[in-house]
Amino acid sequence: MSFLNDFLSAFLPLFVAIDAIGMVGIYIGLTSDFTESVKKRLVGQATLTALFISVIFLFFGKVIFRLLGISPDDFRVAGGIILLILAISDILFSNHEKRRSTDTAVGIVPIGIPLIMGPAALTTILISTETVGFLMTLVSLLLNLWIAWFVFRKADWFVRLIGEAGTKAIAKVMALFLAAIAVMMIRVGMTGFLVQS
Repeated sequence: MSFLNDFLSAFLPLFVAIDAIGMVGIYIGLTSDFTESVKKRLVGQATLTALFISVIFLFFGKVIFRLLGISPDDFRVAGGIILLILAISDILFSNHEKRRSTDTAVGIVPIGIPLIMGPAALTTILISTETVGFLMTLVSLLLNLWIAWFVFRKADWFVRLIGEAGTKAIAKVMALFLAAIAVMMIRVGMTGFLVQS
């Protein structure tokens, strides 16, 4: 039961932060002019890019903490504030496209970064290593990246299944969960400050 709780504590926030299903509409818009073979290559390229960046954060996050003199509670509060701002922005405004602006290397930017592995996901990874440990965070990261790869590979099917309105609705619900997770992170960080003092 403890293993399951730790896994869910690592998996769910990252699943919400990546929000692959909510990003399907944006992905389709970015790749609408490409052939099926090019789309497959771009999804692979994007997933590998997201994996590379996230693993760097996973391995060196604690080193960065020490070098900058940042405590886990500092990062929880700061990360929670950032996640809350992103979540509120997504709930109130339909600005996913603005936040994840396009570039010529579509597979790397913006699909890999920041569509799959954006600031919310990176913040979640760093905090997850502090709360549930490296191994559980790595397992949840790999599973979430596989889900993102699968969702984008089957993007056309997902849109036909739930419709464009459905993908937008899921994105809003995910943003609401992200806001709740952000508030929890801030609360835990502030509690840590109170305990230390």
